[in-house]
Amino acid sequence: MELFQGSPADMDGRSDREIRAYRFLDSLGVPFIRTDHPDQPAASMEVCDAVDSVLDVRICKNLFLCNRQKTKFYLLIMPGDKPFKTKELSGQMGISRLSFAEEQYMEKFLDIHPGSVSVLGLMNDKDHNVTLIIDEDVLKEEQFGCHPCENTSSIRFETKELMEKILPALEIKPVIVHLEGRE
Repeated sequence: MELFQGSPADMDGRSDREIRAYRFLDSLGVPFIRTDHPDQPAASMEVCDAVDSVLDVRICKNLFLCNRQKTKFYLLIMPGDKPFKTKELSGQMGISRLSFAEEQYMEKFLDIHPGSVSVLGLMNDKDHNVTLIIDEDVLKEEQFGCHPCENTSSIRFETKELMEKILPALEIKPVIVHLEGRE
């Protein structure tokens, strides 16, 4: 895998959602480093570990969740090496039951497919149907890694760009939680 500065010069062969992600970052003046890995989609934490080493960043877990009634939806961003315990997050959020949301809702609200979930998908959620939840450990990292809405590329930018430019541009105030990875 090779590193590139910013958006691809040639967008041929890239999906509309990936192109929109690059254009969004460019419109905000967010500098980023990119690596493309079309032969190795980052659909597992093992592949993400390989991408992490190339980008020199920890790619986070991005979990798309919902309440039992499927009326409230959440995007949880947490360190990839921290175990996710539903009960722990449910307790902090005051939600009796959280579960993984079905793919149809991910596509409807974020225009993303499983394996490509990213905070950048929130740019497609114009009605703010999805609440962003961030584990505080993510914010302790100087750099933030994610997919540009496709898991065949990965990008890295400063975490402060996420908090100071990207989320304000989307009019999103995240819920910050402290997860320990235990029940």
